[in-house]
Amino acid sequence: MSSPGSGSRRRPPTIADVAQAASVSRTTVSHALNGLGKVDPRTRERIKQVAAELGYRPNLRAQRLRQGHAKAIALASSMPFAVAGGPSRLGFYMEVAAAAAERALLHGYALVLVPPVSSGSALHSLDIDGAIVVEPDEDDAAVAQLRERGLPYVALGREVRPGTDAPYVDLRGGLVAELLLEHLRAQGARHPALIIGAGTRHSAVDARAAYERAAAEQGWAPLVATAPEEGGEEAGYDRCAALLADHPEIDAVCALVDAFAVGAVRAVRDSGRTVPGDVMVVTRYDGPRARTCEPPLTAVDLQLDRAATDAVDLLLARLRDEDGAVADATAVSVAALSVAAPEPRLVARASSLRVTVPE
Repeated sequence: MSSPGSGSRRRPPTIADVAQAASVSRTTVSHALNGLGKVDPRTRERIKQVAAELGYRPNLRAQRLRQGHAKAIALASSMPFAVAGGPSRLGFYMEVAAAAAERALLHGYALVLVPPVSSGSALHSLDIDGAIVVEPDEDDAAVAQLRERGLPYVALGREVRPGTDAPYVDLRGGLVAELLLEHLRAQGARHPALIIGAGTRHSAVDARAAYERAAAEQGWAPLVATAPEEGGEEAGYDRCAALLADHPEIDAVCALVDAFAVGAVRAVRDSGRTVPGDVMVVTRYDGPRARTCEPPLTAVDLQLDRAATDAVDLLLARLRDEDGAVADATAVSVAALSVAAPEPRLVARASSLRVTVPE
C-alpha cells in the first residue's frame, strides 16, 4: 500500500485516500468513521483499519459543521474569583475545571472555562452545546443567558430558584454544615457564629437552615452574619470583627466561604484572642486557603473531582437525550435525574482542635 503524497513533502491522508485504499465510496468512509448510515459491520471495521494504517485523521471542524455540534461544553459561574479561586486561581472553581475537562475530553468534548458571569453577554458568543453552572444563585446571570439561548445546562450544586427543571449534582450543603457544627460542638463550642455569603446559593441557604436547627437543638443563641462574596478575605475580616465586638461570648466561627475564614482568623487575632484557644474557626471547602492558613483550617473534603465528573456525565446524557440519539433507556433516565455527590468528609486541623492540658 503506497503512502499518499509520497515525495519531497508528504500531505496528510484524506477521506478520498481511505476510500481508494478500501475500494469504497467517500460517503461510505464518512458513514463508517462517524457511525452514520447503514454500513455492513465488516465493511465498517475494514474501513477503520485502513484509515488507521494510512494515519487518517478526520477534519473535526468540518465534522462539527455537518453535525451541527460544537463538541464543546462550558464551565460557568457567577461566583466571583475572590471566593472561587483567589489570586492563584487554584481554588474551588479550578478544582472543578480540571476534573470536568478530563472527563469531557474522554467523551470527545472540549471544556471552555468562562470567567465569572455577572452581567452582559459572556455566554452569548460562545460556540458550545451546553454548560455546567457552578453553584448558581437564585437570579443567576449564567443560567439566564443559557436559557435565553435555549442551551441545556446542569447545575453543580442544587439550584434554589423555584420551578427549575435542570439536572444537578447535589453537593449536600446541609450535611456539610452539620459535619462542621457537630465537630465544633464536640470540641466544646457553646456559642458558635455562622458567616455566609450574602447571596442565595444552595450552600448558604442550606448552611443557615442546618445552623438554625442545631441552635434550636443545642440551645445556642443563633448568630448569623452575611458578607458580600466579592469582598473576599476583607469581607470575612470585617464581619467577624463586628461579631466579636458585639458578642464577646463567641467561641467558634463557622465561616462557610474559605476566603471569609482566612479573614476571620485575622480578626480573631486582632481582637486579642487566639485560634483555637479562644475562638475556633472552620470552613466548608478544603482547598489551598484552608491548607495554607496559619493555623491550618478545619474544612470538608467535598470530593469535587467526582462531583465534577458526575456533572459532565449528566450534561452529556442530556445532550444525547435532546438530540434523540440516546442509545438505551438507561441514558434517558440519567438525563432526567440528579445525583448526590460522594459523602463529604471532615478534615480536622489545628484551627479547631483544642488541646486538653492535663490537670
